Amino acid sequence: MNLFHVVFRRSDRIIFFLVLLLLICGVLFVFDASVAEAYQQFNDKYYFVRQQIVWACIGLIVMFASSYIPMKVLRSFGILAFYFSFLCLIAVLIPGIGSKVQGARRWIIVGPVRFQPSEVMKMGLVLYFSQWLSRHQRLLPFLFFMGSIFGLVMLQPDLGSALVLGTIGFVLYVVSGGAWKDTVSVVGLGFLGVVLLILISPYRMERLKTFLRSEEDPLGASYHIRQITIALGSGGWFGQGIGQSKQKYQYIPEASTDSIFAIAAEEIGFFGSTVIVFLYMSLCWQGFSIAQKTSDPYTRLLTVGLTTWIGAQSLINLGSIVSLIPLTGVPLPFVSYGGSSLVSVLAASGILMGIGRRAS
Repeated sequence: MNLFHVVFRRSDRIIFFLVLLLLICGVLFVFDASVAEAYQQFNDKYYFVRQQIVWACIGLIVMFASSYIPMKVLRSFGILAFYFSFLCLIAVLIPGIGSKVQGARRWIIVGPVRFQPSEVMKMGLVLYFSQWLSRHQRLLPFLFFMGSIFGLVMLQPDLGSALVLGTIGFVLYVVSGGAWKDTVSVVGLGFLGVVLLILISPYRMERLKTFLRSEEDPLGASYHIRQITIALGSGGWFGQGIGQSKQKYQYIPEASTDSIFAIAAEEIGFFGSTVIVFLYMSLCWQGFSIAQKTSDPYTRLLTVGLTTWIGAQSLINLGSIVSLIPLTGVPLPFVSYGGSSLVSVLAASGILMGIGRRAS
């Protein structure tokens, strides 16, 4: 009983174990999914997984460090983090500062440092809005801030990150005590905005049509989602076995990043995939449970915001992979290849660990 209490009753330890399990899954499947691409591009099948391990180690250091940051420091740092993130969203759109890849400006490269401003903004948004909404819930300033952020991210363009940021802002506004009529207004405006963005963009309209009629144009517009569907179906109940995926051989685009769950499902099947989903659900459950234990409005909103960030991003990624929503490019937290996303969600997990430790 004492051992159980020491290891499993502390909220921070539970979060750590859940994150560690997801990180291990991430390293395993990044290696598995990237072998063909790494060998073709760099003649080194370990190239991507080696990078991922480095980022995971850096992220773990950041996670432990952030778990010991005093709440007073986080509170005072919020406005600085938000405006720095906001400036980065502007800077990434400037030629010569933002890096353009496949028609999108989503990266800032400064020497050896490369990061996505949208990932930085997720942390800045949570830190600042938790402080701001704990004091008042004025609708018009809230809509102005969210509209500006959403607009800048869509100029990159990056609908997936915009949806994650919008979900974080909406949940924080509701939990902070925003009036229900205001909440309905926020939902209505957000829905109309997303519909408008789809209608004015031929690329997004094509994605929507593909989602609604995935059987059409299997070698063109529907190629990505059909290959994902083949991977999911091939996995069956128990999977093809670790390392046995066929779709990883460059059939599925972005196999080690946004589509990595399809490779995992092909190899470990429905039951293995369910375990991964259960880990995410447990992590979110733990985060919201910590929020219920906190009496300070700022700390409660901070906990809800960080948990919503991880949960919403996971839900959008998994939902698009299993065709519950149109295919949207967001990384799967802790699992997808990429340094910016991995380090940022580990930093968020560290803050959750710190709050959980104090709440235990």
